[in-house]
Amino acid sequence: MNKFLIVLITLVTFSVNAQRGYKDSNRIGIGAGLTQMDIYTDNLTVTPGNGWIGGFSVRGNYYNNWQMSFGMFFTDSNFSVPTLGSSGIEDLNVKLSAVQIYIVPSYVLVEDHVNLEFGPVLQVNGKLGVDKKKETNVLLDHPTLITKDILDVSKFNANFYAGINAGTKNFRARIGYQYGLTNMFGNLNSKDNIKATGDKFKGNLGLISGQLTIYL
Repeated sequence: MNKFLIVLITLVTFSVNAQRGYKDSNRIGIGAGLTQMDIYTDNLTVTPGNGWIGGFSVRGNYYNNWQMSFGMFFTDSNFSVPTLGSSGIEDLNVKLSAVQIYIVPSYVLVEDHVNLEFGPVLQVNGKLGVDKKKETNVLLDHPTLITKDILDVSKFNANFYAGINAGTKNFRARIGYQYGLTNMFGNLNSKDNIKATGDKFKGNLGLISGQLTIYL
Protein backbone atom coordinates (compact mmCIF):
# COMPACT_ATOMS: atom_id res chain seq x y z
CA MET A 1 0.00 0.00 0.00
CA ASN A 2 2.86 2.41 0.80
CA LYS A 3 4.40 1.77 -2.64
CA PHE A 4 1.02 2.42 -4.24
CA LEU A 5 0.70 5.79 -2.46
CA ILE A 6 4.22 6.80 -3.45
CA VAL A 7 3.51 6.07 -7.11
CA LEU A 8 0.19 7.93 -6.91
CA ILE A 9 1.77 11.03 -5.37
CA THR A 10 4.63 10.95 -7.89
CA LEU A 11 2.29 10.71 -10.86
CA VAL A 12 0.07 13.53 -9.65
CA THR A 13 3.01 15.81 -8.77
CA PHE A 14 4.76 15.17 -12.08
CA SER A 15 1.58 15.88 -13.99
CA VAL A 16 0.83 19.11 -12.13
CA ASN A 17 4.32 20.47 -12.73
CA ALA A 18 4.86 19.29 -16.30
CA GLN A 19 1.95 20.53 -18.40
CA ARG A 20 1.26 23.88 -20.02
CA GLY A 21 -1.12 24.80 -22.84
CA TYR A 22 -4.89 24.74 -22.68
CA LYS A 23 -6.54 26.44 -19.76
CA ASP A 24 -8.29 23.22 -18.92
CA SER A 25 -5.26 21.41 -17.59
CA ASN A 26 -4.72 18.65 -15.07
CA ARG A 27 -7.60 16.29 -14.34
CA ILE A 28 -7.69 13.18 -12.19
CA GLY A 29 -9.83 10.40 -13.62
CA ILE A 30 -11.36 7.26 -12.18
CA GLY A 31 -12.12 4.61 -14.77
CA ALA A 32 -13.34 1.06 -15.18
CA GLY A 33 -14.21 -1.24 -18.01
CA LEU A 34 -13.96 -4.63 -19.71
CA THR A 35 -11.09 -6.47 -21.39
CA GLN A 36 -10.52 -9.34 -23.76
CA MET A 37 -7.15 -11.04 -23.46
CA ASP A 38 -5.26 -13.24 -25.89
CA ILE A 39 -1.73 -14.66 -25.88
CA TYR A 40 0.04 -15.00 -29.21
CA THR A 41 2.04 -18.23 -28.89
CA ASP A 42 2.91 -21.36 -30.83
CA ASN A 43 3.28 -23.39 -27.64
CA LEU A 44 -0.34 -23.48 -26.50
CA THR A 45 -3.78 -23.30 -28.04
CA VAL A 46 -5.19 -20.17 -26.41
CA THR A 47 -8.82 -19.11 -26.50
CA PRO A 48 -9.34 -15.43 -25.57
CA GLY A 49 -11.45 -14.62 -22.53
CA ASN A 50 -13.08 -11.60 -20.93
CA GLY A 51 -12.07 -9.70 -17.82
CA TRP A 52 -12.13 -6.27 -16.19
CA ILE A 53 -9.88 -3.27 -15.68
CA GLY A 54 -10.11 -0.35 -13.26
CA GLY A 55 -7.97 2.37 -11.73
CA PHE A 56 -7.04 6.04 -11.88
CA SER A 57 -5.32 8.35 -14.31
CA VAL A 58 -4.11 11.94 -14.56
CA ARG A 59 -4.58 13.77 -17.85
CA GLY A 60 -2.79 17.06 -18.44
CA ASN A 61 -1.71 19.42 -21.19
CA TYR A 62 1.84 19.22 -22.47
CA TYR A 63 2.45 21.32 -25.58
CA ASN A 64 0.08 22.75 -28.18
CA ASN A 65 -2.19 19.86 -29.26
CA TRP A 66 -0.34 17.29 -27.16
CA GLN A 67 -1.40 15.98 -23.78
CA MET A 68 0.04 13.35 -21.42
CA SER A 69 -1.80 10.70 -19.43
CA PHE A 70 -0.34 8.93 -16.41
CA GLY A 71 -2.17 6.07 -14.78
CA MET A 72 -2.25 2.93 -12.69
CA PHE A 73 -4.79 0.23 -13.44
CA PHE A 74 -5.62 -3.16 -11.95
CA THR A 75 -6.72 -5.94 -14.28
CA ASP A 76 -8.13 -9.43 -14.03
CA SER A 77 -8.01 -11.03 -17.47
CA ASN A 78 -8.88 -14.55 -18.58
CA PHE A 79 -8.06 -17.02 -21.31
CA SER A 80 -8.42 -20.79 -21.65
CA VAL A 81 -6.27 -23.72 -22.78
CA PRO A 82 -7.29 -27.31 -23.64
CA THR A 83 -6.52 -29.81 -20.87
CA LEU A 84 -7.29 -33.36 -19.82
CA GLY A 85 -8.62 -33.76 -16.29
CA SER A 86 -10.54 -36.24 -14.19
CA SER A 87 -13.77 -35.34 -15.98
CA GLY A 88 -12.27 -35.58 -19.46
CA ILE A 89 -11.15 -32.96 -21.97
CA GLU A 90 -12.00 -29.38 -21.04
CA ASP A 91 -10.98 -25.83 -21.87
CA LEU A 92 -9.52 -24.73 -18.57
CA ASN A 93 -9.98 -21.09 -17.59
CA VAL A 94 -6.75 -19.31 -16.64
CA LYS A 95 -6.71 -15.94 -14.89
CA LEU A 96 -4.01 -13.27 -15.00
CA SER A 97 -4.10 -10.58 -12.29
CA ALA A 98 -1.83 -7.63 -12.99
CA VAL A 99 -1.08 -3.99 -12.31
CA GLN A 100 -0.42 -1.67 -15.23
CA ILE A 101 1.42 1.64 -15.04
CA TYR A 102 1.44 3.79 -18.13
CA ILE A 103 2.76 7.11 -19.42
CA VAL A 104 0.91 7.78 -22.64
CA PRO A 105 1.16 10.83 -24.94
CA SER A 106 -2.04 11.79 -26.70
CA TYR A 107 -2.84 14.04 -29.64
CA VAL A 108 -5.93 16.25 -29.43
CA LEU A 109 -8.06 15.78 -32.55
CA VAL A 110 -11.02 17.76 -31.24
CA GLU A 111 -10.33 20.02 -28.25
CA ASP A 112 -12.07 18.76 -25.07
CA HIS A 113 -13.64 15.86 -26.98
CA VAL A 114 -11.40 13.46 -28.93
CA ASN A 115 -7.80 12.28 -28.34
CA LEU A 116 -5.57 9.68 -30.00
CA GLU A 117 -3.32 7.89 -27.47
CA PHE A 118 -0.20 5.76 -27.84
CA GLY A 119 2.72 4.83 -25.64
CA PRO A 120 4.39 2.39 -23.25
CA VAL A 121 2.80 0.35 -20.47
CA LEU A 122 4.67 -1.43 -17.67
CA GLN A 123 2.76 -4.50 -16.52
CA VAL A 124 3.47 -6.28 -13.22
CA ASN A 125 2.06 -9.81 -13.26
CA GLY A 126 1.00 -12.19 -10.55
CA LYS A 127 1.11 -15.93 -11.13
CA LEU A 128 -1.53 -17.32 -13.45
CA GLY A 129 -4.50 -18.65 -11.52
CA VAL A 130 -6.59 -21.77 -12.09
CA ASP A 131 -8.97 -23.84 -10.02
CA LYS A 132 -6.79 -25.59 -7.40
CA LYS A 133 -8.43 -28.91 -8.16
CA LYS A 134 -7.35 -28.63 -11.79
CA GLU A 135 -3.69 -27.70 -11.36
CA THR A 136 -2.79 -31.30 -12.23
CA ASN A 137 -4.77 -31.31 -15.49
CA VAL A 138 -2.60 -32.42 -18.39
CA LEU A 139 -1.94 -29.86 -21.12
CA LEU A 140 -3.13 -31.35 -24.41
CA ASP A 141 -0.57 -29.30 -26.35
CA HIS A 142 2.22 -30.72 -24.13
CA PRO A 143 1.16 -34.08 -22.62
CA THR A 144 4.30 -34.20 -20.44
CA LEU A 145 3.24 -31.02 -18.66
CA ILE A 146 0.45 -30.23 -16.23
CA THR A 147 -1.30 -26.91 -15.79
CA LYS A 148 0.76 -26.07 -12.70
CA ASP A 149 3.94 -26.10 -14.82
CA ILE A 150 2.96 -22.96 -16.75
CA LEU A 151 1.60 -20.72 -13.98
CA ASP A 152 4.79 -18.91 -12.94
CA VAL A 153 4.97 -16.45 -15.84
CA SER A 154 7.34 -13.47 -16.12
CA LYS A 155 6.76 -10.87 -13.40
CA PHE A 156 7.24 -7.85 -15.67
CA ASN A 157 6.08 -7.12 -19.18
CA ALA A 158 6.48 -4.12 -21.45
CA ASN A 159 3.46 -3.41 -23.63
CA PHE A 160 2.66 -0.86 -26.32
CA TYR A 161 -0.74 0.82 -26.12
CA ALA A 162 -2.73 2.56 -28.86
CA GLY A 163 -6.27 3.83 -28.57
CA ILE A 164 -8.77 6.62 -28.79
CA ASN A 165 -10.82 8.41 -26.15
CA ALA A 166 -13.84 10.58 -26.79
CA GLY A 167 -16.44 12.47 -24.78
CA THR A 168 -16.51 15.67 -22.74
CA LYS A 169 -14.12 17.37 -20.31
CA ASN A 170 -15.51 15.37 -17.40
CA PHE A 171 -16.48 12.09 -19.02
CA ARG A 172 -14.64 9.98 -21.58
CA ALA A 173 -15.06 6.60 -23.26
CA ARG A 174 -11.77 4.90 -24.14
CA ILE A 175 -11.10 1.99 -26.49
CA GLY A 176 -7.57 0.67 -26.80
CA TYR A 177 -5.32 -2.22 -27.68
CA GLN A 178 -2.11 -3.38 -26.01
CA TYR A 179 0.53 -5.64 -27.52
CA GLY A 180 3.16 -7.27 -25.33
CA LEU A 181 6.66 -6.40 -26.53
CA THR A 182 8.32 -8.87 -24.15
CA ASN A 183 7.97 -12.62 -23.68
CA MET A 184 5.29 -13.30 -21.10
CA PHE A 185 6.40 -16.96 -20.89
CA GLY A 186 10.10 -16.15 -20.59
CA ASN A 187 10.29 -17.14 -16.93
CA LEU A 188 8.96 -20.61 -17.71
CA ASN A 189 12.05 -21.47 -19.74
CA SER A 190 14.15 -21.70 -16.57
CA LYS A 191 11.93 -24.47 -15.15
CA ASP A 192 13.19 -28.06 -15.37
CA ASN A 193 9.86 -29.45 -16.57
CA ILE A 194 9.77 -26.96 -19.42
CA LYS A 195 13.41 -27.61 -20.34
CA ALA A 196 12.63 -31.32 -20.57
CA THR A 197 10.18 -30.67 -23.42
CA GLY A 198 12.99 -29.30 -25.59
CA ASP A 199 10.82 -26.30 -26.50
CA LYS A 200 11.34 -22.63 -25.80
CA PHE A 201 8.11 -21.08 -24.58
CA LYS A 202 7.23 -17.68 -26.03
CA GLY A 203 4.03 -15.69 -25.69
CA ASN A 204 3.07 -12.10 -26.34
CA LEU A 205 0.09 -10.45 -24.70
CA GLY A 206 -2.79 -9.06 -26.72
CA LEU A 207 -5.33 -7.02 -24.72
CA ILE A 208 -8.38 -5.13 -25.96
CA SER A 209 -9.99 -2.81 -23.44
CA GLY A 210 -12.98 -0.52 -23.27
CA GLN A 211 -13.34 1.89 -20.37
CA LEU A 212 -15.48 4.71 -19.07
CA THR A 213 -13.64 7.44 -17.17
CA ILE A 214 -14.99 10.22 -14.96
CA TYR A 215 -12.63 13.20 -14.51
CA LEU A 216 -12.87 15.09 -11.24
